[in-house]
Amino acid sequence: MEILHKSNILIHVIAGTSALILAIVAIISHKRKVFHKKVGKVFLRFMSIVILTGLLGVFIFGRNSFLLVITVLSGYFGFSGYRVLQTKSNEPKVLDIIVALLSISTVFYFLYYFKTIGMIWKPVVIYSTVGTTIAIISYDFLRYFIPKSKYQKLWFYEHIYKMIGAFTALLSAFSGTVLYAYQPYSQILPSVFGTLLQIGFIVYYFRKNAIHKLN
Repeated sequence: MEILHKSNILIHVIAGTSALILAIVAIISHKRKVFHKKVGKVFLRFMSIVILTGLLGVFIFGRNSFLLVITVLSGYFGFSGYRVLQTKSNEPKVLDIIVALLSISTVFYFLYYFKTIGMIWKPVVIYSTVGTTIAIISYDFLRYFIPKSKYQKLWFYEHIYKMIGAFTALLSAFSGTVLYAYQPYSQILPSVFGTLLQIGFIVYYFRKNAIHKLN
């Protein structure tokens, strides 16, 4: 089991590092272009490996259970962001509802388990991660009530927000683990950086689309 555990960690680290590099390439590449979409798909494949190895680490090898929430957050951001691009609609889909319910159930499982293990991570890190996960899943259920005509103007920005969110969660988990001695800042600062990226790109494309409509 020790060899399998170390192999799982190695695969997790390689996949996570590869996903981070691919995410950076996707972020700086031109949106709506074929190259950006291809890089995004490869990023999601590596993210899937990160999620799988992360879940194995928690449930099979007994790793820190908080990794479960970080894994769910980054994985759900990536899944939902990709689904937005696929459907370009807020029409309820069975797959989306199932994944959302499984994700929120996992978070509540952590909160229940959390009571028995105590505060082993910084409170600000735990509450912000759990809160963000619950907030984004709640939004995904509430968006079904947004008029379809209005949502057609929102899905592109939602895609940007969620894909950068997946990158941010992955970066935060990476820096928080590697630079554990600098907690909670090693996780908070990447989150702040990611939030600024989300705002910056959304504002940029909103203005760009507004100018395009005027012309």
